[in-house]
Amino acid sequence: VVSALGKNEAERKFESLLSHLSYPPSFTTVRVNTHLASVQHVKNLLFHELQKIFRISYLFLLLDLGKCKKGAKEFDGTKVFLGNGVSELSRKEIFGGLPELKGIGIRMTEPVYLSPSFDNLLPGYNLPSAVVTHVLDPQPGEKILDLCAAPGGKTTHIAALMHDQGEIIALDKIANKVEKIKQNALLLGLNSIRAFCFDGTKALKFNMDTEGEPPFLPESFDRILLDAPCSGMGQRPNMTCAWTLKEVTSYQPLQRKLFTVAVQLLKPGGMLVYSTCTVTLAENEEQVAWALTTFPCLQLQSQKPHIGGEGMMGAGLSSKQLKQLQRFDPSVVPLQDTDIDSLRDARTEDMIWLANKDCIGFFIAKFVKCKNT
Repeated sequence: VVSALGKNEAERKFESLLSHLSYPPSFTTVRVNTHLASVQHVKNLLFHELQKIFRISYLFLLLDLGKCKKGAKEFDGTKVFLGNGVSELSRKEIFGGLPELKGIGIRMTEPVYLSPSFDNLLPGYNLPSAVVTHVLDPQPGEKILDLCAAPGGKTTHIAALMHDQGEIIALDKIANKVEKIKQNALLLGLNSIRAFCFDGTKALKFNMDTEGEPPFLPESFDRILLDAPCSGMGQRPNMTCAWTLKEVTSYQPLQRKLFTVAVQLLKPGGMLVYSTCTVTLAENEEQVAWALTTFPCLQLQSQKPHIGGEGMMGAGLSSKQLKQLQRFDPSVVPLQDTDIDSLRDARTEDMIWLANKDCIGFFIAKFVKCKNT
């Protein structure tokens, strides 16, 4: 990166990225399973839950999770900082309790982030959405492999895009995660998913067929998603983890083993999508450069939709190849104080742009396997 951008620019980019990764994204995207409920119904449910969060959580978390007593100068127990706000209740109302929970306890003026977590809020209705499954572009009737599938969000999204018509093989080597995939499929009423507890690096065999169970013969799948195990350095906020250099660099060899298996399992003319939720050059653009050199049968493809930016310089890829990649880099959005009032008046187009950019760090590459190999 230093060679490609120069020392000063590389250091500036690194510091900017580090700052952004220390804060959570401002927005949360929810994908609704319209077979179970309408979008409007889920909106109403979320609005109801958010009202409770704003009325209860913001007040009591700021007050030491309800352990604050009148006259106290110190707070014991767990504390969660959610931001700064203005009290909408009198001191008597706060310390006297809120039996009817009328109104908002504290109006947030400077929240740490705009949207609270929706994890486990409405588990029967929504799952995180993923651009990567749209890039894979699964078609009804195809046989698709999700090589590192847990916990199943992308797997179930693939099934939904295929209208649950076809076969999706989901592999993960951790048993309880595989059970989570099965639970998600059952919850969403999807019948096309078959999940197996199996090591993806051993998913290829060259002798007799195993009747639909792993390992599989070469050229068994129309499309393959390799959402590879990675250092996860694009997650936000995630900079408190004490990674060692050895841990961070350990993922590249594993990713290459999985990639090699995926190429062999893919049919000629099939699509392979490689993705990570990290920002390192070694796990992203360097892997693309390695794959194109190692497997002449692969050709890099343009992606649709293309919401993120182009790839990062430094791995020897051409300008055209970098434009075919999709890198979600949260540092492209300037860090600034949150102004709720200005966001309320913002245009829808500007809000969509901001939501698409102020996200986790993520990377996507799409390949086609040539038919004449």
